[in-house]
Amino acid sequence: MSASSKIIKAPVAIEMASFEEFFKKTMATKIPLLQTIVSYVLRRKGKQLRPTIVFLTAKLNGTVNDNTYVAASMIELLHTATLIHDDVVDEAYERRGALSINAMWRSKIAVLLGDFLLARGLQLSVETNSFDLLRIMSEAVKEMSEGELLQIEKARKLDITEDVYFEIIRKKTATLIASCAANGAQSVGADPEIVQRMKQYGEYIGIAFQLKDDLFDYQHTNLVGKPTGNDIKEKKMTLPLIHALSRASSSEKKRIISLVRNARSKPKNVGEVVDFVAQSGGIDYTEKMMYEYRDKAIEQLQSYPESEVKEALIELAHYTTKRNK
Repeated sequence: MSASSKIIKAPVAIEMASFEEFFKKTMATKIPLLQTIVSYVLRRKGKQLRPTIVFLTAKLNGTVNDNTYVAASMIELLHTATLIHDDVVDEAYERRGALSINAMWRSKIAVLLGDFLLARGLQLSVETNSFDLLRIMSEAVKEMSEGELLQIEKARKLDITEDVYFEIIRKKTATLIASCAANGAQSVGADPEIVQRMKQYGEYIGIAFQLKDDLFDYQHTNLVGKPTGNDIKEKKMTLPLIHALSRASSSEKKRIISLVRNARSKPKNVGEVVDFVAQSGGIDYTEKMMYEYRDKAIEQLQSYPESEVKEALIELAHYTTKRNK
């Protein structure tokens, strides 16, 4: 575990250990096939960053209670469901270095599993009368779906403006992290303006997190010392490219868009696009924006007294911008 990870997780280590058992019970089912797949999902859980955020913002604003465990479970059910559905949509056969659900059990079963997890989240909120948490979470589901569809619509034309791009990543990525932070505060009965402030904190680090992901595509991050170029091959317009194109002449813009359109069949196009983006200031601009959003997230915490929890949330904001994967 890295030093950064230790600082982030230390204040809620006990709660996260209890959460593991709570979440396992939440996902339990009497259908043998479903239980087999659920066990596979549980064994391959990631860093559990989202439930960690729920417990941290709960502790920052009150005392962790049963409601907080419900909030963290609802978020984790939603997050897992969206990842499974994303893999089906993207026809991705790997997730965190292991076979995805659709690779192991086919897309039909993967879609149904995602539906089961979403239904469990709804059921959990109804069983515990957590309608305030459900309101925040259902808003996140709506926004995430809108963000995905907006991106698909714009990707066909490769004409995304910076404003539209920020709207896409706010909806697609930031809204879920925002709902983690908001639900943590809501679970301990924080005032509406505090819940809103925590939501804003989550949204800002969510945007910074996505901008860091955008940069990985253009920077020398892997073992062979070359940028991955995956977004370029998939014709995904991200901020480094959008900014670089906004500064190009119309003929240069046409040339680069043509390179992007054919990048999958002509791998050398990727290198040309990466060079163009670097020389046009797209990488520097994206870094500047990423640090601005990180700092805006930290600003949301300034009025709180110094504590281990506040330090963890500040470190989390820094982690989003300095991680290497």
